[in-house]
Amino acid sequence: MGALLKLASMEGLNAPELVFYRSLFSLPVVLFWVLKRESLTSLKPNRPLAHVWRSCLGLLSMGLTFQALILLPLADATAINFTAPIFATILSFLILREDVGLHRWGAVVLGFIGVLIVARPGGSSLPILGIAIALVGAVGQAGVTTTLRHLQRSENVAAIVFWFAIAGIVVGGLLMPFFGRLHGLTALALVVAGGLAGGVGQLLMTSSLRAPVSVVSPFDYLQIVAATIYGWLLFSDVPSLHTILGAALIAGSGIYTALREHRRRLREGPTAVPAV
Repeated sequence: MGALLKLASMEGLNAPELVFYRSLFSLPVVLFWVLKRESLTSLKPNRPLAHVWRSCLGLLSMGLTFQALILLPLADATAINFTAPIFATILSFLILREDVGLHRWGAVVLGFIGVLIVARPGGSSLPILGIAIALVGAVGQAGVTTTLRHLQRSENVAAIVFWFAIAGIVVGGLLMPFFGRLHGLTALALVVAGGLAGGVGQLLMTSSLRAPVSVVSPFDYLQIVAATIYGWLLFSDVPSLHTILGAALIAGSGIYTALREHRRRLREGPTAVPAV
């Protein structure tokens, strides 16, 4: 999604337009999911105000993230945005009272070191405004991740994603008279594909948050590997040694966290599984 929307921005689309089209074209994916696996009744919100809060926070974070994609190279924008899982782990500890062990804290720190190596703060020509926007967007994304954990206690995954898409269409539609412009077929094709990819990704991401945030979040780091590959193939941004080393540390932190969680579940298995 990020690569496609980055290409769309190079065709002249701005951040409010990207929010609108991403929401609009992700909606068919959500409806297909609902009709295939659920029913329309699953879209009924049990806590409407919680959806409003999630949508406000999510749209703000999305807009800032898209603006960072416009201002920064794809790999750098993604790397800076990956302070979000770190903030999410901290929020899960402070707000959700999840048990985050020493090993998982160490994995988060390792991932953050990898992000710093990739981003090379002070050692690159990245615009300060772009970095600041990406960081604020990352904090918002961490808040979204924590909010989703609360929502999933009472809301269906399809309902969460559906109403967020509707909110993006409504808010983006209100902004279109001020920011919208006519674009060519290439730009339209890119935002259609980006919206579809975003819908699929959001459904899977929301579903994954049934596990503790501190377990799921490190896996988000693997997206930076994909961003580096897309940047190489689509934007001719050849990955440097910093990028390769940082990506290895980031992936390692996620894999290590998964192994720790798997071992913990094995130890608790005999007492956690009820007798047949």
